Amino acid sequence: MTIGILTAGGDCPGLNAAIRGVVTRARADNVDVVGIEEGWQGLIENRARPLDRDDVRGIISTGGTILGTSRMDPYIHGDGASSVAGCLSDNGIDTLIVIGGDGSLRTAVRLQNEGLSIVGIPKTIDNDIGGTDVSLGFHTAVQIVTDAIDRLTTTAEAHNRVMVVEVMGRTSGWIAALAGLAGGAEAVLVPEEAVDYAELAKRLTARHESGHDYSIVVVAEGIPDPGGAGSAAGVDRYGFERLGGVAYGVAAELERLTTYEARVMALGYLQRGGSPTAFDRILGSRFGVKAAELAMSRESGLMVALRGDSIVTVDLADACNEVRQLDLGRYEEASWFFA
Repeated sequence: MTIGILTAGGDCPGLNAAIRGVVTRARADNVDVVGIEEGWQGLIENRARPLDRDDVRGIISTGGTILGTSRMDPYIHGDGASSVAGCLSDNGIDTLIVIGGDGSLRTAVRLQNEGLSIVGIPKTIDNDIGGTDVSLGFHTAVQIVTDAIDRLTTTAEAHNRVMVVEVMGRTSGWIAALAGLAGGAEAVLVPEEAVDYAELAKRLTARHESGHDYSIVVVAEGIPDPGGAGSAAGVDRYGFERLGGVAYGVAAELERLTTYEARVMALGYLQRGGSPTAFDRILGSRFGVKAAELAMSRESGLMVALRGDSIVTVDLADACNEVRQLDLGRYEEASWFFA
């Protein structure tokens, strides 16, 4: 048999570890692996290449993806399963392993319903995929944001400023909450919780008047803009909405309410780049091995997931049913440390 593998949607640290896991496990049983280039775009355009052990040596510590990725979608930019059938047939692919976020995995479910054999691997720094405790890439993103907060704290203190740090989180505040806690932020604003700016300004003012005359406020990109302008920053070349910039509205509002100088740091793609942490290297490797074993057993319609410390399988469609939002219990735990 032949296993196909692609990475779709936004990149994140740990993708290469997962690719390496799939190839290493499959080739151990002499099963062929074909890598699809540039995500769904490569599947539509029939751009594929064989992958062997030598192709994945030394990539576990590398960020990004050796296969490339894109936000093209076969249902938006093609004709669904019929637009990818040629690539699958020409390369003899029996099962396709899709390493993707919630959007890419929902597309995978639709292809599965049209008769394709699919196994999913959850990856997104937003950590908003259902069915798994942690998605690939999240751990590294939290570490990157925490490191950035550590650096910003020293300059905020030196200049007596409020620093508003914008992080990714379209519909969930996982990165903001956990990195805010780890970085010692004074406040965290997430999509799951309404923001009382008057109360927040009061807390920041009390903090500054007590002698701590700087503050770090972490903001998830998906929260409503207090100025009413919204956080959308146009659309990308595939027609999908781009978020970013809500922190500028937050900074202006806090500056108005407190009279303290506020500055913005939007971390953007920095959160998705660079070398994965040891956790994501291990998780990607384990996800890849399990996905390869599922494919070799000719099982499909499943997603690998982390539950506790165990790699398990869940129904792919069930995992994509709804966004995994921030656990408000976790947010409440973190909030004890805010201002």
